[in-house]
Amino acid sequence: MSEQHTLLEELLATALVEVQTDDLKSLNDVRVKYLGKKGPIQEAMKAMKGMEPEARKEFGQLVNTVKGQIAAAVENRLLELEQAAIAQRLANETLDITLPAQNLHTGSIHPLQQVVDDITAFFRSMGYEAAEGPEVETDFYNFEMLNLPHDHPARDMQDSFYVDPHRLLRTHTSGVQARTFESRTEAQLPIKVICPGKVYRRDDDDATHSHQFMQIEAFIVDENISMANLKGTLQALARHLFGADREIRLRPSFFPFTEPSVEVDVSCAKCNGAGCNVCKQTGWIEILGAGLIHPNVLTMTGFDPQKVSGFALGMGVERIAMLKYGIEDIRHFYVNDLRFLNQFKR
Repeated sequence: MSEQHTLLEELLATALVEVQTDDLKSLNDVRVKYLGKKGPIQEAMKAMKGMEPEARKEFGQLVNTVKGQIAAAVENRLLELEQAAIAQRLANETLDITLPAQNLHTGSIHPLQQVVDDITAFFRSMGYEAAEGPEVETDFYNFEMLNLPHDHPARDMQDSFYVDPHRLLRTHTSGVQARTFESRTEAQLPIKVICPGKVYRRDDDDATHSHQFMQIEAFIVDENISMANLKGTLQALARHLFGADREIRLRPSFFPFTEPSVEVDVSCAKCNGAGCNVCKQTGWIEILGAGLIHPNVLTMTGFDPQKVSGFALGMGVERIAMLKYGIEDIRHFYVNDLRFLNQFKR
């Protein structure tokens, strides 16, 4: 037994010396040499089969001790070599952190799109779905389905860009309303939709008007929809956009596709209704038009105005943005001036 002990001790001493290599491949070779299936440790364990129980127990403990010490030495040396490699790599790849960093120019969402996203999120929180329609619209959906026949004088209110006698660049997003109603039935009530998009009109290109602008329309059809529902929605929208202390005012107006129709004003945030240059000394600022959906519009799209009703509201995105951010010239939105756009990074 003493001879076997001596051989194991010599084996351990030799292994501990060979472990101190500076090469990862050599270290792995040492591990396989001593701890592999054909190594001396495995051979020593096989020799225990012919021993007496007491001798086998004592020798087995010694073999396990030697095996554990060799394995620990290999692991410790492996860690030392890996740390040395990392230190060498750091030394070779020195980074001078005193150099000035590169200025990364990040973009931002256009202010008009920010307003669209904000209003869309507001209506989505109330259960509305977003919808889109074609910008080149037919006269049928742009006018006739909205209670505007060929000889209707209200067509003069929306001087249009015609592509051909039957198609034009849409003058409002209300065509989406007509298309939506046409594709739904009373069994699918309530219908709650918001439709943002670009619209086009022959308009003066001055500080407050443009031939192309963005519009958002929201509408709902269900049973027992009244002006009270419309006013509550308008009040919530005004406070969401301009502040929790804002009030609204409804003034009678005319739109062919709503009856009754109203212009909606919001109390001036600058003077709080007292009168200033922003609100032209009135205390109120006009923000959008709205009304209950005209019975003719419901009838033309297959709904019975005796059973269902609804409201619609439409606003110019540029106007909302100009009021919200104090912008005086609508043309700033379209000239891609970074000095202007960088103010809206968020």
